Amino acid sequence: MSKKETDKISGVETTGHEWDGIKELNNPAPRWWLIVFFITVIWAIGYWVVYPAWPTLSGHTKGKYGWTQYKQLSDSQAEIRARKSLYLDKFEKSSLEQIGHNPDLYNFAVAGGKTLFKDNCATCHGTGGAGGNGYPNLNDDDWLYGGRLIDIYQVVKYGIRSTHDETKFTAMPAFRKDGILTDEEIELVADHVINIKTASRKTRGAKIYKEQCASCHKANGTGDIALGAPNLADAIWLYGGDKDTVIETISNSRAGVMPHWVERLSDEQIKQLTIYVHSLGGGK
Repeated sequence: MSKKETDKISGVETTGHEWDGIKELNNPAPRWWLIVFFITVIWAIGYWVVYPAWPTLSGHTKGKYGWTQYKQLSDSQAEIRARKSLYLDKFEKSSLEQIGHNPDLYNFAVAGGKTLFKDNCATCHGTGGAGGNGYPNLNDDDWLYGGRLIDIYQVVKYGIRSTHDETKFTAMPAFRKDGILTDEEIELVADHVINIKTASRKTRGAKIYKEQCASCHKANGTGDIALGAPNLADAIWLYGGDKDTVIETISNSRAGVMPHWVERLSDEQIKQLTIYVHSLGGGK
């Protein structure tokens, strides 16, 4: 059994422990370490008193303040609702134009609309609103039914070709499927449409276009937002502007559907979505 002794070099008493000839000196712990240790002990005792800590048969000690994560969440949500209520009262009573001219309400709408867009619209239109094949790009200035605030509001609220009674419902004929044009005539019209800005008005394709398409898309191909007829004279194509795709569109038509949101979102939420979509850059 090892015995305590005084180390000849350091003059410090040993603890009596020895390993392979190495003896442990009985040096006291550093003062700073002891101070920190006692502070942590006092802190732990205070924590046990103030917050839930010790497990019990019924769950745990409640602590002096009765704090829980659920209570903290509830308080945070109540604070958020209180902040929102300051804007919602004004928001509900304001028109889209008034919201657009009020910086506070506008920023409130954009923030709320951005969240609503990600939850309800991003699946089709993309998180940034860039759309995709068959899904309109909301960042450009090409709008089938108009890019004003009221136009966007109506589309979001009632949808396009949705099941709502007030939805916008216009359809392009399927010229081959319905037996209106032959394959040769469809190809001639496609050639004219693809080059409509520079195409001659005297070709056979131009004449067929005038007879069958101009009433909706206009003679110059700029379209009609009242009918949802696309502008054929720009470089923006919903389904693609190559010849094969244009022929497919003319032959079998397109009938994309957007659901109505009036029964799923409140009017305030639809207004927020409207403001956000308009803010993406393409609104007029």
